[in-house]
Amino acid sequence: MESRAKAMGHGVHPILIVFPLGLFATSVIFDILYLITDRPGFQISAAYTMGVGIIGGLVAAVFGLIDWLAIPVGTRAKRVGAVHGIGNVVVVLLFAASWLLRLSADNWDPSALALTCSFVGVVLVGLTGWLGGELVERLGISVSENAGVDAPSSLSRRSAGRPRGV
Repeated sequence: MESRAKAMGHGVHPILIVFPLGLFATSVIFDILYLITDRPGFQISAAYTMGVGIIGGLVAAVFGLIDWLAIPVGTRAKRVGAVHGIGNVVVVLLFAASWLLRLSADNWDPSALALTCSFVGVVLVGLTGWLGGELVERLGISVSENAGVDAPSSLSRRSAGRPRGV
């Protein structure tokens, strides 16, 4: 099944998800550095990267939903995609809660609850990311039906598996 939302021949969702994943992981790294060093700046950096990650996660979710709606009903892929999507909504909500808890604090200082939300969120994103990999790698979702090891470029007009001139 091919991705329904594409840019230059490639699915938009897989292109966008790297940003919130990287930003959420980076915000947790900043939190850990803040906890270890108690140096100001790390907690502010965590809050800003988290905020941008939340926005990126919401944008990526729109394109993931478009692709999920195209998966045939009653399939394992539809079920895995639903868990993947719902799990990622929970991830974004956990990071949003962490961000909101910091917003009300002086100098974006994270409370124990804010840290817990982001740490649980980053663990959960690892699980939902694995499910996304399962969708693509194992179930072939968002992979061109003409995919193969010798497939032409996605920008090519020639389809894989068809000889030239046909």
